[in-house]
Amino acid sequence: MSYGTAAPLPPVTLDDVRGAQKMLSGVARMTAMEGSRHLSQLVGAPVHFKCENLQRTGSFKLRGAYVRIAGLLPEERAAGVVAASAGNHAQGVALASSLLGVGSTVFMPKGAPLPKISATREYGAEVRLHGQVVDETLAAAQEYAAGTGAVFIHPFDHPDVIAGQGTVGLEILEQCPEVRTIVVGIGGGGLAAGIAVAVKALRPDVRIVGVQAAGAAAYPPSLAAGRPVAVENPATMADGIRVGRPGDVPFGIIGDLVDEVRTVTEDELSAALLLCLERAKLVVEPAGASPVAALLSEPGGFEGPVVAVLSGGNVDPVLMQRVLRHGMAAQGRYLAVRLRLTDRPGALATLLGVLSAVDANVLDVSHVRTDPRLGLTEAEVELHLETKGPAHCAEVEQSLREAGYPVIG
Repeated sequence: MSYGTAAPLPPVTLDDVRGAQKMLSGVARMTAMEGSRHLSQLVGAPVHFKCENLQRTGSFKLRGAYVRIAGLLPEERAAGVVAASAGNHAQGVALASSLLGVGSTVFMPKGAPLPKISATREYGAEVRLHGQVVDETLAAAQEYAAGTGAVFIHPFDHPDVIAGQGTVGLEILEQCPEVRTIVVGIGGGGLAAGIAVAVKALRPDVRIVGVQAAGAAAYPPSLAAGRPVAVENPATMADGIRVGRPGDVPFGIIGDLVDEVRTVTEDELSAALLLCLERAKLVVEPAGASPVAALLSEPGGFEGPVVAVLSGGNVDPVLMQRVLRHGMAAQGRYLAVRLRLTDRPGALATLLGVLSAVDANVLDVSHVRTDPRLGLTEAEVELHLETKGPAHCAEVEQSLREAGYPVIG
Protein backbone atom coordinates (compact mmCIF):
# COMPACT_ATOMS: atom_id res chain seq x y z
CA MET A 1 0.00 0.00 0.00
CA SER A 2 1.01 3.63 -0.36
CA TYR A 3 0.32 6.42 2.08
CA GLY A 4 -1.32 9.65 0.98
CA THR A 5 1.12 12.49 0.55
CA ALA A 6 1.06 16.08 1.68
CA ALA A 7 1.21 19.08 -0.67
CA PRO A 8 3.51 18.77 -3.73
CA LEU A 9 7.18 19.10 -2.82
CA PRO A 10 10.37 19.54 -4.87
CA PRO A 11 10.72 16.28 -6.83
CA VAL A 12 13.71 13.95 -6.94
CA THR A 13 13.84 11.78 -10.05
CA LEU A 14 15.70 8.72 -11.23
CA ASP A 15 17.76 10.98 -13.49
CA ASP A 16 18.78 12.99 -10.41
CA VAL A 17 19.95 9.83 -8.68
CA ARG A 18 21.84 8.66 -11.77
CA GLY A 19 23.48 12.06 -12.01
CA ALA A 20 24.48 11.80 -8.37
CA GLN A 21 25.98 8.37 -9.03
CA LYS A 22 28.23 9.81 -11.74
CA MET A 23 29.22 12.66 -9.44
CA LEU A 24 30.14 10.19 -6.67
CA SER A 25 32.34 8.03 -8.91
CA GLY A 26 35.71 7.75 -7.21
CA VAL A 27 34.35 9.43 -4.06
CA ALA A 28 31.91 7.00 -2.44
CA ARG A 29 32.60 3.28 -2.44
CA MET A 30 30.23 0.69 -3.80
CA THR A 31 29.89 -1.03 -0.46
CA ALA A 32 29.74 -4.80 -0.08
CA MET A 33 26.62 -6.93 -0.16
CA GLU A 34 26.99 -9.75 2.38
CA GLY A 35 24.68 -12.72 2.87
CA SER A 36 23.39 -13.69 6.31
CA ARG A 37 22.88 -17.42 6.74
CA HIS A 38 21.33 -17.02 10.17
CA LEU A 39 18.74 -14.45 9.11
CA SER A 40 18.07 -16.35 5.88
CA GLN A 41 17.11 -19.39 7.95
CA LEU A 42 14.82 -17.30 10.17
CA VAL A 43 13.13 -15.50 7.29
CA GLY A 44 12.95 -18.57 5.07
CA ALA A 45 14.49 -16.69 2.14
CA PRO A 46 17.86 -15.16 1.26
CA VAL A 47 18.78 -12.12 3.37
CA HIS A 48 21.64 -9.82 2.40
CA PHE A 49 23.27 -6.90 4.18
CA LYS A 50 24.05 -3.71 2.22
CA CYS A 51 27.10 -2.66 4.24
CA GLU A 52 27.05 1.14 4.32
CA ASN A 53 28.73 0.80 7.72
CA LEU A 54 31.86 0.15 5.60
CA GLN A 55 31.43 3.35 3.57
CA ARG A 56 34.00 6.15 3.88
CA THR A 57 33.35 8.03 7.16
CA GLY A 58 31.47 4.94 8.39
CA SER A 59 28.01 5.74 6.98
CA PHE A 60 25.99 6.60 3.87
CA LYS A 61 25.98 10.29 4.77
CA LEU A 62 29.00 11.11 2.59
CA ARG A 63 26.90 10.45 -0.52
CA GLY A 64 24.29 13.12 0.06
CA ALA A 65 26.67 15.65 1.59
CA TYR A 66 29.04 15.45 -1.37
CA VAL A 67 26.29 15.83 -3.98
CA ARG A 68 24.81 18.80 -2.11
CA ILE A 69 28.13 20.64 -1.73
CA ALA A 70 29.31 19.80 -5.24
CA GLY A 71 26.16 21.48 -6.59
CA LEU A 72 26.87 24.84 -4.94
CA LEU A 73 27.65 27.90 -7.02
CA PRO A 74 31.23 29.24 -6.88
CA GLU A 75 30.21 32.17 -4.68
CA GLU A 76 28.42 29.78 -2.31
CA ARG A 77 31.47 27.55 -2.06
CA ALA A 78 33.60 30.61 -1.29
CA ALA A 79 31.34 31.39 1.69
CA GLY A 80 31.86 27.89 3.11
CA VAL A 81 29.32 25.46 4.53
CA VAL A 82 27.98 24.77 8.00
CA ALA A 83 26.22 21.73 9.46
CA ALA A 84 24.86 20.47 12.75
CA SER A 85 25.20 16.85 13.75
CA ALA A 86 26.03 14.49 16.58
CA GLY A 87 28.11 12.27 14.34
CA ASN A 88 27.53 10.74 10.90
CA HIS A 89 26.36 13.82 9.00
CA ALA A 90 29.16 15.81 10.63
CA GLN A 91 31.78 13.44 9.26
CA GLY A 92 30.15 13.26 5.84
CA VAL A 93 30.07 17.06 5.48
CA ALA A 94 33.65 17.39 6.77
CA LEU A 95 35.10 14.90 4.27
CA ALA A 96 32.97 16.08 1.34
CA SER A 97 34.02 19.67 1.98
CA SER A 98 37.69 18.73 2.16
CA LEU A 99 37.50 16.77 -1.08
CA LEU A 100 35.86 19.74 -2.82
CA GLY A 101 38.14 22.39 -1.30
CA VAL A 102 35.32 24.08 0.61
CA GLY A 103 35.70 25.36 4.16
CA SER A 104 33.36 23.71 6.66
CA THR A 105 32.18 24.43 10.19
CA VAL A 106 30.31 21.73 12.08
CA PHE A 107 28.36 22.34 15.26
CA MET A 108 28.14 19.32 17.57
CA PRO A 109 26.46 18.87 20.97
CA LYS A 110 28.76 19.18 23.98
CA GLY A 111 27.98 15.58 24.87
CA ALA A 112 28.87 14.13 21.46
CA PRO A 113 31.15 11.08 21.70
CA LEU A 114 34.83 12.02 21.58
CA PRO A 115 35.67 9.61 18.72
CA LYS A 116 33.08 11.34 16.50
CA ILE A 117 34.37 14.81 17.42
CA SER A 118 37.95 13.76 16.69
CA ALA A 119 37.03 12.13 13.37
CA THR A 120 35.13 15.22 12.21
CA ARG A 121 38.15 17.40 12.94
CA GLU A 122 40.49 14.97 11.20
CA TYR A 123 38.33 15.12 8.07
CA GLY A 124 39.01 18.87 7.97
CA ALA A 125 36.07 20.64 9.61
CA GLU A 126 36.22 23.31 12.29
CA VAL A 127 34.20 21.80 15.13
CA ARG A 128 32.23 23.99 17.52
CA LEU A 129 30.59 22.40 20.55
CA HIS A 130 27.27 24.01 21.44
CA GLY A 131 24.21 22.91 23.38
CA GLN A 132 23.28 19.71 25.11
CA VAL A 133 20.83 18.39 22.48
CA VAL A 134 20.84 18.44 18.67
CA ASP A 135 17.99 20.99 18.50
CA GLU A 136 20.18 23.55 20.30
CA THR A 137 23.11 22.67 18.07
CA LEU A 138 20.95 23.04 14.97
CA ALA A 139 19.77 26.49 16.05
CA ALA A 140 23.39 27.58 16.59
CA ALA A 141 24.40 26.35 13.13
CA GLN A 142 21.51 28.16 11.46
CA GLU A 143 22.36 31.36 13.36
CA TYR A 144 25.97 31.00 12.18
CA ALA A 145 24.79 30.55 8.59
CA ALA A 146 22.62 33.66 8.80
CA GLY A 147 25.46 35.71 10.24
CA THR A 148 28.28 34.58 7.95
CA GLY A 149 26.63 33.64 4.66
CA ALA A 150 27.81 30.04 4.95
CA VAL A 151 25.48 27.54 3.27
CA PHE A 152 23.63 25.33 5.72
CA ILE A 153 23.86 21.66 4.67
CA HIS A 154 20.76 19.88 5.93
CA PRO A 155 21.21 16.19 6.82
CA PHE A 156 18.11 15.01 4.93
CA ASP A 157 15.70 17.76 3.86
CA HIS A 158 17.08 18.72 0.44
CA PRO A 159 16.62 17.14 -3.03
CA ASP A 160 20.38 16.95 -3.70
CA VAL A 161 20.96 15.10 -0.43
CA ILE A 162 18.15 12.65 -1.22
CA ALA A 163 19.52 12.07 -4.72
CA GLY A 164 22.93 11.27 -3.26
CA GLN A 165 21.49 8.80 -0.77
CA GLY A 166 19.45 7.23 -3.57
CA THR A 167 22.64 5.86 -5.12
CA VAL A 168 22.46 3.16 -2.45
CA GLY A 169 19.29 1.94 -4.17
CA LEU A 170 20.97 1.76 -7.58
CA GLU A 171 23.78 -0.31 -6.09
CA ILE A 172 21.31 -2.68 -4.43
CA LEU A 173 19.60 -3.39 -7.77
CA GLU A 174 22.98 -4.00 -9.41
CA GLN A 175 24.32 -6.25 -6.66
CA CYS A 176 21.08 -8.14 -5.94
CA PRO A 177 18.86 -7.86 -9.04
CA GLU A 178 16.47 -10.52 -7.69
CA VAL A 179 15.65 -8.48 -4.56
CA ARG A 180 11.98 -8.47 -3.51
CA THR A 181 12.13 -6.45 -0.26
CA ILE A 182 14.43 -3.66 0.93
CA VAL A 183 14.42 -2.79 4.63
CA VAL A 184 15.93 0.55 5.65
CA GLY A 185 16.04 2.66 8.80
CA ILE A 186 14.27 6.02 8.83
CA GLY A 187 15.20 9.11 10.84
CA GLY A 188 14.45 12.27 8.90
CA GLY A 189 13.87 10.13 5.84
CA GLY A 190 16.60 11.08 3.35
CA LEU A 191 18.02 7.59 2.84
CA ALA A 192 14.67 5.82 2.58
CA ALA A 193 13.34 8.48 0.21
CA GLY A 194 16.38 8.29 -2.05
CA ILE A 195 16.32 4.50 -2.21
CA ALA A 196 12.58 4.57 -2.92
CA VAL A 197 13.00 7.02 -5.83
CA ALA A 198 15.68 4.90 -7.48
CA VAL A 199 14.21 1.47 -6.84
CA LYS A 200 10.55 2.16 -7.56
CA ALA A 201 11.43 3.83 -10.88
CA LEU A 202 13.24 0.71 -12.05
CA ARG A 203 11.52 -2.05 -10.08
CA PRO A 204 8.08 -0.97 -8.85
CA ASP A 205 7.44 -4.54 -7.67
CA VAL A 206 10.12 -4.29 -4.97
CA ARG A 207 8.61 -3.71 -1.52
CA ILE A 208 10.31 -1.01 0.56
CA VAL A 209 9.91 -1.17 4.33
CA GLY A 210 11.06 1.68 6.56
CA VAL A 211 12.01 1.12 10.19
CA GLN A 212 11.89 3.57 13.09
CA ALA A 213 12.77 3.24 16.76
CA ALA A 214 9.53 3.13 18.77
CA GLY A 215 10.69 5.99 21.00
CA ALA A 216 11.37 8.28 18.03
CA ALA A 217 8.71 7.22 15.53
CA ALA A 218 7.50 10.43 13.89
CA TYR A 219 6.56 8.88 10.54
CA PRO A 220 3.54 6.72 11.54
CA PRO A 221 1.56 9.64 13.03
CA SER A 222 2.76 11.96 10.27
CA LEU A 223 1.65 9.58 7.52
CA ALA A 224 -1.70 9.14 9.25
CA ALA A 225 -2.13 12.92 9.45
CA GLY A 226 -0.94 13.52 5.89
CA ARG A 227 1.69 16.04 7.01
CA PRO A 228 4.90 16.04 9.06
CA VAL A 229 4.08 15.86 12.76
CA ALA A 230 6.70 16.40 15.46
CA VAL A 231 7.24 13.88 18.24
CA GLU A 232 8.14 15.52 21.52
CA ASN A 233 11.35 14.37 23.20
CA PRO A 234 12.29 11.48 20.90
CA ALA A 235 14.23 8.91 22.91
CA THR A 236 16.24 5.96 21.63
CA MET A 237 19.77 4.61 21.77
CA ALA A 238 19.76 4.80 17.94
CA ASP A 239 20.96 8.40 17.65
CA GLY A 240 21.25 8.10 13.87
CA ILE A 241 17.45 7.88 13.55
CA ARG A 242 16.52 9.93 16.63
CA VAL A 243 14.72 12.66 14.69
CA GLY A 244 11.63 14.36 16.08
CA ARG A 245 10.04 15.50 12.81
CA PRO A 246 10.14 14.16 9.25
CA GLY A 247 11.77 16.34 6.62
CA ASP A 248 9.28 18.02 4.27
CA VAL A 249 10.98 16.78 1.09
CA PRO A 250 11.52 13.13 2.10
CA PHE A 251 8.07 12.98 3.71
CA GLY A 252 6.32 13.50 0.40
CA ILE A 253 8.45 10.85 -1.31
CA ILE A 254 8.07 8.31 1.48
CA GLY A 255 4.32 8.89 1.56
CA ASP A 256 4.11 8.02 -2.14
CA LEU A 257 6.72 5.32 -2.56
CA VAL A 258 7.50 3.51 0.71
CA ASP A 259 5.16 0.58 1.24
CA GLU A 260 5.27 0.33 5.03
CA VAL A 261 6.88 1.89 8.09
CA ARG A 262 7.47 -0.36 11.11
CA THR A 263 8.78 0.35 14.60
CA VAL A 264 11.22 -1.63 16.74
CA THR A 265 11.93 -1.62 20.46
CA GLU A 266 15.19 -0.91 22.26
CA ASP A 267 15.48 -4.61 23.15
CA GLU A 268 15.11 -5.53 19.48
CA LEU A 269 17.76 -2.97 18.49
CA SER A 270 20.16 -4.39 21.07
CA ALA A 271 19.58 -7.95 19.88
CA ALA A 272 20.12 -6.86 16.26
CA LEU A 273 23.40 -5.12 17.03
CA LEU A 274 24.58 -8.22 18.90
CA LEU A 275 23.62 -10.45 15.97
CA CYS A 276 25.54 -8.28 13.50
CA LEU A 277 28.63 -8.46 15.66
CA GLU A 278 28.49 -12.16 16.54
CA ARG A 279 27.09 -13.71 13.37
CA ALA A 280 28.20 -11.32 10.62
CA LYS A 281 31.37 -9.94 12.29
CA LEU A 282 30.16 -6.43 11.42
CA VAL A 283 30.35 -3.42 13.72
CA VAL A 284 27.04 -1.62 13.25
CA GLU A 285 25.55 1.29 15.20
CA PRO A 286 22.01 0.91 16.62
CA ALA A 287 20.43 2.98 13.82
CA GLY A 288 22.20 0.84 11.23
CA ALA A 289 20.94 -2.31 12.91
CA SER A 290 17.28 -1.20 12.84
CA PRO A 291 16.44 -3.17 9.65
CA VAL A 292 17.89 -6.30 11.28
CA ALA A 293 15.76 -5.60 14.36
CA ALA A 294 12.67 -5.51 12.15
CA LEU A 295 13.59 -8.85 10.58
CA LEU A 296 14.12 -10.40 14.01
CA SER A 297 10.82 -9.06 15.34
CA GLU A 298 8.74 -10.67 12.57
CA PRO A 299 10.90 -12.92 10.39
CA GLY A 300 7.91 -14.33 8.55
CA GLY A 301 6.70 -10.91 7.42
CA PHE A 302 9.16 -10.29 4.59
CA GLU A 303 9.22 -11.69 1.07
CA GLY A 304 12.70 -12.65 -0.03
CA PRO A 305 15.28 -12.10 -1.23
CA VAL A 306 15.58 -9.33 1.36
CA VAL A 307 18.24 -6.60 1.51
CA ALA A 308 18.73 -4.95 4.91
CA VAL A 309 20.60 -1.64 4.68
CA LEU A 310 23.20 -1.34 7.46
CA SER A 311 23.36 2.44 7.25
CA GLY A 312 26.27 3.14 9.61
CA GLY A 313 28.92 1.76 11.92
CA ASN A 314 30.00 4.80 13.95
CA VAL A 315 29.16 3.54 17.42
CA ASP A 316 30.78 4.96 20.53
CA PRO A 317 32.73 2.17 22.32
CA VAL A 318 31.10 3.03 25.65
CA LEU A 319 27.63 2.81 24.10
CA MET A 320 28.63 -0.41 22.34
CA GLN A 321 29.53 -1.98 25.67
CA ARG A 322 26.18 -0.99 27.20
CA VAL A 323 24.18 -2.04 24.17
CA LEU A 324 25.85 -5.42 23.90
CA ARG A 325 25.16 -6.11 27.56
CA HIS A 326 21.56 -5.01 27.03
CA GLY A 327 21.30 -7.26 23.98
CA MET A 328 22.66 -10.21 25.95
CA ALA A 329 20.10 -9.55 28.67
CA ALA A 330 17.29 -9.37 26.11
CA GLN A 331 18.34 -12.80 24.82
CA GLY A 332 18.53 -14.25 28.32
CA ARG A 333 22.33 -14.45 28.19
CA TYR A 334 23.00 -11.94 30.92
CA LEU A 335 21.49 -11.97 34.39
CA ALA A 336 21.76 -9.42 37.20
CA VAL A 337 20.56 -10.54 40.65
CA ARG A 338 20.63 -9.11 44.17
CA LEU A 339 20.45 -11.27 47.25
CA ARG A 340 21.30 -11.26 50.95
CA LEU A 341 23.50 -13.62 52.86
CA THR A 342 24.96 -13.98 56.35
CA ASP A 343 28.11 -11.88 56.71
CA ARG A 344 30.63 -14.48 57.86
CA PRO A 345 33.96 -15.75 56.52
CA GLY A 346 33.51 -18.00 53.50
CA ALA A 347 29.91 -16.96 52.80
CA LEU A 348 30.72 -15.37 49.44
CA ALA A 349 32.85 -18.36 48.42
CA THR A 350 29.94 -20.68 49.21
CA LEU A 351 27.62 -18.55 47.07
CA LEU A 352 30.06 -18.58 44.17
CA GLY A 353 30.27 -22.36 44.49
CA VAL A 354 26.52 -22.60 43.93
CA LEU A 355 26.86 -20.54 40.77
CA SER A 356 29.81 -22.58 39.55
CA ALA A 357 27.78 -25.77 39.97
CA VAL A 358 25.17 -24.49 37.51
CA ASP A 359 27.83 -23.22 35.07
CA ALA A 360 27.02 -19.50 35.44
CA ASN A 361 29.94 -17.21 34.58
CA VAL A 362 30.37 -14.42 37.14
CA LEU A 363 31.24 -11.12 35.43
CA ASP A 364 31.01 -8.74 38.39
CA VAL A 365 30.36 -8.88 42.15
CA SER A 366 29.32 -5.96 44.36
CA HIS A 367 29.42 -6.64 48.11
CA VAL A 368 27.63 -4.19 50.49
CA ARG A 369 27.81 -4.42 54.29
CA THR A 370 26.96 -0.92 55.53
CA ASP A 371 23.47 -0.26 54.12
CA PRO A 372 21.05 0.75 56.95
CA ARG A 373 18.46 -1.64 55.49
CA LEU A 374 20.69 -4.60 56.38
CA GLY A 375 20.68 -6.45 59.67
CA LEU A 376 23.76 -6.55 61.87
CA THR A 377 24.94 -9.89 60.45
CA GLU A 378 23.72 -9.42 56.87
CA ALA A 379 25.44 -8.44 53.65
CA GLU A 380 23.91 -7.70 50.26
CA VAL A 381 25.50 -8.99 47.07
CA GLU A 382 24.76 -7.90 43.50
CA LEU A 383 25.93 -10.33 40.85
CA HIS A 384 26.25 -9.86 37.10
CA LEU A 385 26.26 -13.24 35.38
CA GLU A 386 26.76 -14.50 31.85
CA THR A 387 24.22 -17.23 31.10
CA LYS A 388 23.23 -19.45 28.17
CA GLY A 389 19.65 -18.34 27.60
CA PRO A 390 16.29 -17.90 29.36
CA ALA A 391 16.11 -21.52 30.52
CA HIS A 392 19.57 -21.26 32.06
CA CYS A 393 18.59 -17.99 33.82
CA ALA A 394 15.62 -19.75 35.39
CA GLU A 395 17.87 -22.65 36.43
CA VAL A 396 20.35 -20.27 38.09
CA GLU A 397 17.64 -18.46 40.05
CA GLN A 398 16.06 -21.75 41.12
CA SER A 399 19.42 -23.09 42.31
CA LEU A 400 20.01 -19.95 44.37
CA ARG A 401 16.62 -20.27 46.07
CA GLU A 402 17.13 -23.96 46.77
CA ALA A 403 20.48 -23.11 48.38
CA GLY A 404 18.75 -20.65 50.70
CA TYR A 405 19.51 -17.39 48.88
CA PRO A 406 16.25 -15.49 48.21
CA VAL A 407 16.67 -13.36 45.10
CA ILE A 408 15.44 -9.82 45.81
CA GLY A 409 16.06 -8.22 42.39
